[in-house]
Amino acid sequence: MKTLIVEDDFLSRLVLHELLKEYGPAHIAANGHEAVEAAKMAIAANTPYRLICLDIKMPGMDGLEALKKIRLLEDEGGIQGLDRARVIMTTILDDTDNVMCAFREQCDAYLVKPVSKADLVTQLEKLELI
Repeated sequence: MKTLIVEDDFLSRLVLHELLKEYGPAHIAANGHEAVEAAKMAIAANTPYRLICLDIKMPGMDGLEALKKIRLLEDEGGIQGLDRARVIMTTILDDTDNVMCAFREQCDAYLVKPVSKADLVTQLEKLELI
């Protein structure tokens, strides 16, 4: 499973990379702009991401805006339904407003940091990625 980890915090990127690398290639982006560019290149190469772990709060382009742009790129590339990337939003924020906003922007799951292996695996199983 090709994964994109989008996280502005180094330690959080490292933890997610360690948890996900056993399931396939895991690429890293440090902000929303890099995430959109990575998704654009992957779609253009006909090798889109199956999973995107996307931090909500980042400087510059936040995760919600990046998700909107990534979904638009998928639409433009003819990627629909189950062929779209599964998006797990990650954040230290555990509040209803951020949860609802993330789901309105078409995320598939939401995890509060620090992300545990058990919680991540549970979500991957629910999303039928593993």
